[in-house]
Amino acid sequence: MKRLLPFVLVVTGLLGTAYSYVAGRLASAPWGWVALAIPFVLIWVVPVFYWTRERDGEESWLDSVAHQASYLSMAWVSFILVLTLLRDLLLLATSALSLERAHAVVAHAGVPTVLVASLAAVALGAIIALRGPRVEKLVLPMAGLHTDLEGFRIVQISDLHVGRSIRRRYVEHVVERARALEPQLVALTGDMVDGPVERLAPHVAPLAELVEGGRAFFVLGNHDCYSGADAWIAHWREMGVRVLLNEHAAVRTGTATLLVGGVVDPAYRARRPQISLQDAPSADFRLLLAHNPKLAPLGAHAGFDLQLSGHTHAGQFFPWTLAVRLVHAPHVAGLSREGLMWVYVSAGTGSWGPPVRFGTSPEITLITLERA
Repeated sequence: MKRLLPFVLVVTGLLGTAYSYVAGRLASAPWGWVALAIPFVLIWVVPVFYWTRERDGEESWLDSVAHQASYLSMAWVSFILVLTLLRDLLLLATSALSLERAHAVVAHAGVPTVLVASLAAVALGAIIALRGPRVEKLVLPMAGLHTDLEGFRIVQISDLHVGRSIRRRYVEHVVERARALEPQLVALTGDMVDGPVERLAPHVAPLAELVEGGRAFFVLGNHDCYSGADAWIAHWREMGVRVLLNEHAAVRTGTATLLVGGVVDPAYRARRPQISLQDAPSADFRLLLAHNPKLAPLGAHAGFDLQLSGHTHAGQFFPWTLAVRLVHAPHVAGLSREGLMWVYVSAGTGSWGPPVRFGTSPEITLITLERA
């Protein structure tokens, strides 16, 4: 517990500071301070009580409720912090410009507006997140592409996060939409699960419908590692999914060869992420699956043509949609370049933590190869 003490202190300090600011600006009575404290306490409980302890056995309904309440509170606090700051900036601006009437309106109507708008943002974000993924279509022009690979369809499913909010019904909807795209290759680019095999196996089972023909490939994401990497590797293989651990496999299409490589996530303790094409067969197109887009230099150096990644969720909801650019630029979301290699980063097929999307939406990605 001693080595986790700094983490607990940092979480407590950040939440305490945020709470003091929000309550100090919005609460005008003791009951307001108490009411505003509830979501901050709910956020504090999960990382401090659950993440710092080993928990065995099945979760109780109370554990599940605590997590869901905590995650929704995370989204609400993000929104209310931004809106409270926006209100204060408007107060400063109207005061500096001597706009007395506007200043009075912001001062008196601003508090209920901030509260209602933050709750509305959570509700709207939950609707966007839980209604299911849209299909994001990408046509990728490649110079000198083999004629038998022209029109080749790759479906990417990433960051599904089957667990507390994403359950079997959501997965069935994903599979139905993915199958309708008639993929010739399915790329599962990590963070498929948030929990152990024994609890989530029934909920990921529909994905078995995508493994026909041995053309479904999986690479580990960090959350897959947290959920028991070795057990999940074995389970995916039992389902017929081809798991790539710093290795590659060849796929034949007509007279063309497509090489699929996959690197492990840095969170996988058994080995470090690395990839080489030195012993690989010659190929007409080289595809790399890497959950974390920060691994792009490995793929570009090895000589891959395209890397498919996830991990960022494109920030998932505001204001993290802005913050994520500071961490993952230039490979944040969508299509970018790493040297001669294309990089596509999915915004994620599910959602982690708060089942909320605001400024982004979950996606299933259809990549179609085209001869440039």
